[in-house]
Amino acid sequence: MNNVMQALSLLGAVLCLVAFVLLQRGRWRSDMPAYLWANLLGSTLLTIVGTWDRRAGFVLLEGVWALVSLWSIIRPRRALP
Repeated sequence: MNNVMQALSLLGAVLCLVAFVLLQRGRWRSDMPAYLWANLLGSTLLTIVGTWDRRAGFVLLEGVWALVSLWSIIRPRRALP
């Protein structure tokens, strides 16, 4: 089971980091579905791993990250007038 959790944590971290790098390089925007989904999936995987490993701070950080990403997918920002 530990190898599975390690693989999930690496996949989650890679998803979040790729999204961040592409955002910083100007290839993605923060409102793009690909960016939001990469963050949602990555942070959800990391929340699962943190829960399994009983890391409260990590679960809080990644859980909120996942919820904000999900909220942004469900309720996109409206353009300012």
